[in-house]
Amino acid sequence: MSELADVPPFARVEELDALPGRVVLADMRWYLNGRSGRAAYEGGHLPGAVFVDLDRWLTGPATPAGGRNPLPAPEVFAEGMRALGINDSDIVVAYDDQGGVIAARLVWMIRTTGRRAAILDGGLAAYLTAHPGSLTVEEPVFADGDFSVRPWPAGVLAEADEAVGPGVLTVDARNRDRFVGEQDPVDPRPGHVPGAVNVPCRENLDGRGRLLPVETIRENFAAAGVDQSAASKVVSYCGSGVTACHNLLTLEYTGLGQGRLFVGGWSAYSRDESRPVETGPAR
Repeated sequence: MSELADVPPFARVEELDALPGRVVLADMRWYLNGRSGRAAYEGGHLPGAVFVDLDRWLTGPATPAGGRNPLPAPEVFAEGMRALGINDSDIVVAYDDQGGVIAARLVWMIRTTGRRAAILDGGLAAYLTAHPGSLTVEEPVFADGDFSVRPWPAGVLAEADEAVGPGVLTVDARNRDRFVGEQDPVDPRPGHVPGAVNVPCRENLDGRGRLLPVETIRENFAAAGVDQSAASKVVSYCGSGVTACHNLLTLEYTGLGQGRLFVGGWSAYSRDESRPVETGPAR
C-alpha cells in the first residue's frame, strides 16, 4: 500500500492535473431518501466522469446482521470497477453533491485494497466554481479496466461486538439529532451504541462542503476524545457504513491515524433487540 503515500485521501480541484497518474473521475451521487443518483448523473456530470452505482457495486445484500449496506464480495466490487474502465494503476477521484460524505465509501474501499483514490474536496460545486458551465450529459466510452480482485484486508473492519467495550473508541459519524435519539428516519430504534462519541462527519466541512482547516478538524476530534494516541482504537460507524468512511479518511488526512469501519453500523446494531442502546449526548 506504499503507493498511497503520493495520493492523500482528499484532493482539491486545482490539484487534479498534478496527480501522479491517470485520473478517473467518479460520480458518487446517492441519496438516503431514494432519489436517483443515476438520474442526477444523466442530468449533468463532470466531463469524463463515470457513474458508480453504490447499491450495485459497493454494497452486498442487506441482512439483519450486516445492515443496509454491507460490503460486497470482492469479486463484485472488482467487476464493477472493471466495467467502468478502472485499472489498478488509476487514481480515482470521487465526488458527490454532499461534501464527499457519500463519495467516501468508494474512496475508502479502493484505498483499503491498496490502490489510489481521493475525495474531490468540495465535490461538484467546487469543480463548477473553478470551471463554470462544464457539466455535460455525454457519457464516456472506455474499454474494460484491469481492476483486480483483492480481499478486504484483516484489521480494517469491526463487528458489532467489537464496537462496544474497553479498549475501543467508538465514533458515530451521524448527525447529532440521530445520535442523541431525537429521530431516526430509517432504522428501528433511535439512539447510539453505548459509550460512543459523536463526530458528525458533516461538521468537518464548511458551508461550501469543503474540509475545514486541518487544525480545526483535529480540535473537533479532540473534543470527542480522539487524538493521535487514541486513533488506533477508533471504530467508526454511521447508519450503514457509508458516511463513517468519511471520518476514517479525515482522520488519515489530518495525520491522526487510521481506525476500523463497523460497516453494519446503526442499521445492524439497532436491529438486534438484545443489544442495549443509549440516547442523549455522549457522557
